[in-house]
Amino acid sequence: MDLGAGAGAGPQRARGRLGAPSSGMRAPGTPWARFSAWLECVCVVTFDLELGQALELVYPSDFQLTDKEKSSICYLSFPDSHSGCLGDTQFSFRIRQCGGQKRRGHAGEKRGDSGAPASLQREPAHYFGYVYFRQVKDSSVKRGYFQKSLVLLSRLPFVRLFQALLGLVAPEFFDKLAPCLEAVCNEIDQWPAPAPGRTLSLPIMGVVLQVHIPSRADTPDPGPPEPSSHETLLPAPVVLPSVHELDLFRCFRPVLAHVQLLWELMLLGEPLLVLAPSPAVSSEMVLALTSCLQPLKFCCDYRPYFTIHDSEFKEFTTRTQAPPNVVLGVTNPFFIKTLQHWPHILRVGEPKTSGDLPKQVKLKKPSRLKTLDTKPGLCSSSPPGTQRQALGVGRGGQWGWHSQRGCPHPQSRARGPLPSPGLYTAYTAHLHRDKALFRRLLKVLLGVGCSLWEGDPGLALRLSPGDPQGLQKKRPSDVQTAVLRRHLLELTQSFIIPLEHYMASLMPLQKGIVPWKTPPQIRPFRQDDFLHSLERSGPQLTCVLKGDWLGLYRRFFKSPHFDGWYRQRRREMAQKLEALHLEAICEANIELWMKDKSEVEVVDLILKLRERLVRAQGHQLPVKEATLKRARLYIDTAIGSLPKDLQAVLCPP
Repeated sequence: MDLGAGAGAGPQRARGRLGAPSSGMRAPGTPWARFSAWLECVCVVTFDLELGQALELVYPSDFQLTDKEKSSICYLSFPDSHSGCLGDTQFSFRIRQCGGQKRRGHAGEKRGDSGAPASLQREPAHYFGYVYFRQVKDSSVKRGYFQKSLVLLSRLPFVRLFQALLGLVAPEFFDKLAPCLEAVCNEIDQWPAPAPGRTLSLPIMGVVLQVHIPSRADTPDPGPPEPSSHETLLPAPVVLPSVHELDLFRCFRPVLAHVQLLWELMLLGEPLLVLAPSPAVSSEMVLALTSCLQPLKFCCDYRPYFTIHDSEFKEFTTRTQAPPNVVLGVTNPFFIKTLQHWPHILRVGEPKTSGDLPKQVKLKKPSRLKTLDTKPGLCSSSPPGTQRQALGVGRGGQWGWHSQRGCPHPQSRARGPLPSPGLYTAYTAHLHRDKALFRRLLKVLLGVGCSLWEGDPGLALRLSPGDPQGLQKKRPSDVQTAVLRRHLLELTQSFIIPLEHYMASLMPLQKGIVPWKTPPQIRPFRQDDFLHSLERSGPQLTCVLKGDWLGLYRRFFKSPHFDGWYRQRRREMAQKLEALHLEAICEANIELWMKDKSEVEVVDLILKLRERLVRAQGHQLPVKEATLKRARLYIDTAIGSLPKDLQAVLCPP
């Protein structure tokens, strides 16, 4: 194969009501410019007896949302009725921007994205919604329950930072409402921009959050961030170790035995349905799965929390074509029937042991699917056409069936059993499981010799009957998470490094780049040549895992992640080639070159140099400042050699 070249009105701000409506594109120096570097807007969603979920407030009040976006935000800001989320709940969602073109950020945002890891760059076509939902008994309300959500809408995937921010702001907001929200937005509007590589101090409601914004230059495990010498940080009582990383071990504990298989499914961009008992479990599991590939960017669609009212519901549930490449997190058992044709279904959470669901939502598991139990220490499949009972060790939750539109009363739920927790799939892993890693994690969990649980997978539950999850925490979760994250990182790097090496070999040699000729082209990516190169420079050099690496690469070539990776790397190589050509020009003698050149050729050089100068100043070309200065000097020299009339055209007063 040859891949050749080729809302509603909100409270007024203290400094005065904002002017004409905008679409979220705020240039530096304009009102809310600093705020929009972090957030698009803040929404308040409430439950109305007549309308159902309703958008009560959007702040800043000039931020525009389409009707479809408003509808999606309203439904995704409330848990499904059967989730039974009493009290305070935090979760997240992701929606597609509707209507109009993708948002184009200003130069400051582009510079920030250029220095950020690919997986943490702004989403130009999607919004992230970070939700703090409160549902408590309230006798003053007709339905007897207070139900309201505070939602932060952003294009940044900084889930941990925004969850911490909501944890500080939301409880205060529910007590003081709009005045508190106005003050918070004004504080955020004073924050410095989220520049990659910087450690920032973010004051909010009398507390200072200290965060490090990741950059491409960061090491995989840099440890606690230290502020740069030129940065003055206020006292920071709340230090966030990461703006985006979740507790992977806690998220994956229900499926610990299958993490490596799930990694393969994510790498190949396979459709995956995640059934969970609550939006919190659903969104964390989906975000944990999509983070498995870091530093590789997750190029498929994913929805941490999805409902039947979403505008893409028909698109994702159609049977007229193959399931889309999306990871879908849901809580409504209706999806069991609707999406049972999907090739991979992950069920997490505690199952009910009594009651029945309506017949139309029971899972009819195809015989081609096998069930992978979620018992710690066990990875087995059931015979075709059978379903094994699996013991979930994730967060508990009551399942129920609900199809009524709107947010129903918390106590009006039909309940019943659902399929046992487990991974339902016909996929066979290409790589052998890392048993050493699994032994290490299970050993610290159980505090016993590994040989015991290897012979008896149920031992995990019997050793500590007082622990409903059957696990004894023998070391901090963050240490276990670090072990798991490093394993996934090394696995991804071992897979990607041979691709990077081969891609680098397609770059023309620097000695072939001469100043006054068109630079040579990047050679095409040929899959057969790459596969042959694996014999001498394959993943076996950096990874001890055995298996069908060639088969995994062949399937990877057909996935959206290969297309996304290849396009990104080729774009970076083209920019590097253009930068090297500019450097070669700036190191040459331009006066000697101009001696026998026509005015047309000189003007053409001036225009090309100006174009590259603009691209370099926009941080789209990796060029040193000294090269830029020399390019400006060359432009001035070339213009000075032309007749006065041409000079006037090229340099108008």
